[in-house]
Order: sequence, then structure tokens, then C-alpha cells
Amino acid sequence: MSASHPEHEKFVRRAIELSAKASLEYGTGGVFGAVIVKDGKIISEGMNRVVASHDPTWHGEMEAIRLACITLQSFKLPGCILYTSAEPCPMCMATCYWAGIEEVYYAATVEDAYKYGNFDDRPIYEQLALPKEERSIKMTQLLQEEAVAVWKQYQAKPDKIQY
Repeated sequence: MSASHPEHEKFVRRAIELSAKASLEYGTGGVFGAVIVKDGKIISEGMNRVVASHDPTWHGEMEAIRLACITLQSFKLPGCILYTSAEPCPMCMATCYWAGIEEVYYAATVEDAYKYGNFDDRPIYEQLALPKEERSIKMTQLLQEEAVAVWKQYQAKPDKIQY
């Protein structure tokens, strides 16, 4: 999308409005809102619902991406842009890559989220940078041969959908 700077600002402002609804008006979660835009039109919106849903993955970006995929009937979002009230966390940024989001515009930084809301993603970034053996969550591999047997069947499946 070759939108003007004011056009981008309009969509970021909408994400900020959603963040205010989530945190101040509805109390569903933190100060996070997001919109997905394609061809200059909002496809979906999302807001943080972690507290209301008791779901640590219900971030505004995640909701917007899920709804955009449903709306467009696709697990990929080519040509889509994410506008968000704050810099995406590691989970949301990874989901952007999986969904094929092409651009992200954000307002507040990770540092702002920590300073004003005590949302601290730094430990997650630090843990992900470590080798598996050194992470604070212990990971133990079991039954690899059984799992790989299914993978091999999947590999041979002629009608599988690549993603």
C-alpha cells in the first residue's frame, strides 16, 4: 500500500483508541490495540483481552491477525499491514512472520510498555537468545522416532497444504 503518512497515522490512532478501550474503558487487558489493513481498508481490529479471557496469548495483534485470516479466508496475509499501539512482543512479531505481514507500524516502544505499565518482554528476548539447554524452562525431548514416523507420513501425503 502506498499510503500517505497521514493515512498511516490514522490507522495507528485507531490502534491507540482500541488500546484505550481495552485498558481504560473495558478493563479486558493491557494498553494494546491493533488493526490489520489491506489496500487502504481496515480488515480487522483487535485489543488486548488477556485479563478478561484468562488467556496470555490474547494480545491485540493476535486477535487482529486471527480475525484478518478469518475475514480473508487465508492463513497468510500478503499485502497486509499491522498497525499497533505498541511495539509487538516476541509472540506477536513471530505471528507477523508466520502470517506474512509485510509491514508493521507501532506507537509506543517496548521500553514505554515497561516504564508505564510494567510490561517487561526483555526476559523473553533474553531466553530466546539462549541455547535450549540454558533456558529457564526445562525442555526434554521424548519419543522422537514415534513423532518422526507421523512426519514421514505427512511428508508423503500428496494433498497436503503447504504453509
